[in-house]
Amino acid sequence: MTDSKYFTTTKKGLINTTHLNDAQKLIIHFVTNDISSCASCSALFPDVVNCMQTDNLELKKLVYLYLMNYAKSQPDMAIMAVNTFVKDCEDPNPLIRALAVRTMGCIRVDKITEYLCEPLRKCLKDEDPYVRKTAAVCVAKLHDINAQLVEDQGFLDTLKDLISDSNPMVVANAVAALSEIAESHPNSNLLDLNPQTINKLLTALNECTEWGQIFILDCLANYTPRDDRESQSICERVTPRLSHANSAVVLSAVKVLMKFMEMLPKDLDYYGTLLKKLAPPLVTLLSAEPELQYVALRNINLIVQRRPEILKHEMKVFFVKYNDPIYVKLEKLDIMIRLASQANIAQVLAELKEYATEVDVDFVRKAVRAIGRCAIKVEQSAERCVSTLLDLIQTKVNYVVQEAIVVIKDIFRKYPNKYESVIATLCENLDSLDEPEARAAMIWIVGEYAERIDNADELLESFLEGFHDESTQVQLQLLTAIVKLFLKKPTETQELVQQVLSLATQDSDNPDLRDRGYIYWRLLSTDPVAAKEVVLAEKPLISEETDLIEPTLLEELICHIGTLASVYHKPPSAFVEGSRGVQHKRLPGSAGSGESVESPDVASAPGVSEAPPAVIPSQGDLLGDLLNLDLTPPTTTGPPPPSSGMQMGAMDLLGGGLDSLMGGGFGAAPAAMPASFTAPVSGGLDDLFDLGGGVGMPMGAYSPPKTVWLPAMKAKGLEISGTFARRSGVVQMEMTLTNKAMSVMTDFAIQFNRNSFGLAPAGPLQVLTPLSPNQSIEVTLPLNTVGPVMKMEPLNNLQVAVKNNIDVFYFSCQYPISMLFAEDGKMERQVFLATWKDIPNENESQFQIKDCHLNSGEKSEHKMSPLLYSFKFYL
Repeated sequence: MTDSKYFTTTKKGLINTTHLNDAQKLIIHFVTNDISSCASCSALFPDVVNCMQTDNLELKKLVYLYLMNYAKSQPDMAIMAVNTFVKDCEDPNPLIRALAVRTMGCIRVDKITEYLCEPLRKCLKDEDPYVRKTAAVCVAKLHDINAQLVEDQGFLDTLKDLISDSNPMVVANAVAALSEIAESHPNSNLLDLNPQTINKLLTALNECTEWGQIFILDCLANYTPRDDRESQSICERVTPRLSHANSAVVLSAVKVLMKFMEMLPKDLDYYGTLLKKLAPPLVTLLSAEPELQYVALRNINLIVQRRPEILKHEMKVFFVKYNDPIYVKLEKLDIMIRLASQANIAQVLAELKEYATEVDVDFVRKAVRAIGRCAIKVEQSAERCVSTLLDLIQTKVNYVVQEAIVVIKDIFRKYPNKYESVIATLCENLDSLDEPEARAAMIWIVGEYAERIDNADELLESFLEGFHDESTQVQLQLLTAIVKLFLKKPTETQELVQQVLSLATQDSDNPDLRDRGYIYWRLLSTDPVAAKEVVLAEKPLISEETDLIEPTLLEELICHIGTLASVYHKPPSAFVEGSRGVQHKRLPGSAGSGESVESPDVASAPGVSEAPPAVIPSQGDLLGDLLNLDLTPPTTTGPPPPSSGMQMGAMDLLGGGLDSLMGGGFGAAPAAMPASFTAPVSGGLDDLFDLGGGVGMPMGAYSPPKTVWLPAMKAKGLEISGTFARRSGVVQMEMTLTNKAMSVMTDFAIQFNRNSFGLAPAGPLQVLTPLSPNQSIEVTLPLNTVGPVMKMEPLNNLQVAVKNNIDVFYFSCQYPISMLFAEDGKMERQVFLATWKDIPNENESQFQIKDCHLNSGEKSEHKMSPLLYSFKFYL
């Protein structure tokens, strides 16, 4: 067939327009196909624009599609389409009006933006809801092109008015547009949520499409109810969304309910009902495709960390299936451990033991470690877990045996002197260990319980034969274990400790190993009693859960359920590039509240007593202990102690055998030993803190030693240790930043959360040079007390966020209250009186101390008997 049919006329001199439209559609269809194949058709722009003047809807759609793709490359010619847009926005057909306004929003050309304002204003007030909902989205797109123009034209106010629209889809699109605009302007408060607005959104929620429901639910999640009654009312109206077929709607509804549950009293009947309603939809999500299962599991992982009681009866749902992908298996395994309790531990252990016989090596390792984590978490099941691990060791499967030994070491840390009967079984598998972590764990066990192992010296000596071939982890553990053995059996292992100290200090080029060797050497040489107190000190018990997300970060992630943040387990600011405003969301009613941060204990079933968790002391506790130390030199009335420092029965534990190694008489430092080790030991803490030197330290200027606030393993290689000090009236945060990663770190910044005394950085974090791998830098950050105030628990808790070019990291530390006090303790009389009068009466507490007995000198000075003091405290 030829193309002559397109030019066949019924009347002389006229073209058949029907055939012509078909030809135009065919040609433009080919052109738009070239768009998807990356071929440039911009040269056809004038000819295609001429085709806009048509009543054919299909042809108009094709032309508009072409315009959206090529208008940016031909901005001058795009102005030709303005008149057509204006005309189409007044077309009787609402589909054409909506098509015109949608295309206007997609053409990102500044030159024609101002011409589109009037058509957009008309469409925002169009009688047809389809046109209005399309125009609402167009406002957000136009705001991204020219925000000032949108504000000047009053489109934002019109958009707010659309929230009260009678059509639910218009409401949903208006909420979506305002939310998107608000993300780029976090301080604009565009969505002024109040009870009236919330009621309108909840009314529209039942009738709009699934994506409209998601927009509205996400908006509701940003609202903070006034009280628990309003919170319960919102929860009741959102709960039906849990049965929706779309998983995104379900997760958005869960997010709203998880947030508003924070305001509900736990003794409320509805609270228990809501917990029961949340479980079924979450379980239903696990019947979808593996990819959706993984997203659901990552969100469930957050939920069970916050509220494990929601799914405590649904353990079987998380049992692994044979055909699950490995990423789903590992996530299910993690959730199983979090839900483990005394009520279900038998079921969990049987399942984990079965997993340990799988063919996937990585999964088997995780399963064995999970058994150890269950033993640490549920004390009543520890014996059963140890028995299960011993059964796995008897299988003689190499990687199973090695993982079992690693987790048994952790169990020994959690329950010392309780399961040592299994050591003999562990020692039988000593020769099969070839992985550094397993060898280091076995060495730790032998050194820790050396007095119970008859041939401990032979076992450790077998490791010592290939000392230089071992990994650093094994070398460090072997050095410590042999020193422990020497302190427990000094007469039998003298040569062994001399050998390992020589290997560590003289034959090794690893600085960590050399430093530890020198420290042990010096301790053993000068003060064996101190060596015992240091090396054989009672160790803090390991935590029940070592991989829980930090509470502040967990709160923020709960507020982002159903988004990428909940899948990555990172806040949006950590992976969204170019975010112009970082808003850290918090759950309501949890600011400064200690109880809201802690997740309820899964094991708190009826009849089960809740034992207080035994964990490593917090940094604040350690800091408090340091502040309570008596740093003044002890007063002695008798003769001075002998200078040799030997106090263990006046016996040289090393028997003179160390003299030759140290290159001189007893107590002399080896040639390679740093000068700091040759300083005389005075026996007090003066030399430890360098307080006995020639430079005096004024009273009140003492600052605690630096502690590790942010370990490198939790911050992608960035380690932060620090302390607080007050110098010349200025509060300072003194930090050491260490880069233990393989890449350079730059662009450092720091931010404090609201805290009890309004502490805030007085300036930016000054890290002037890039931090190279294995490099440390000292940084001093001056602080002031003009920041936002919020009572923390404990009072001196400080939550910190540190950002660099890699990520954003969070940690908390505690500062000594004393650093907030002025050095002289003085206060102007007038200032004191004014401050005293400003204190509310409800903040005042009065106490009386009676019958204080003083000596005669004090009585004569005060002329008071009996003595009565009255104190007035205020907050």
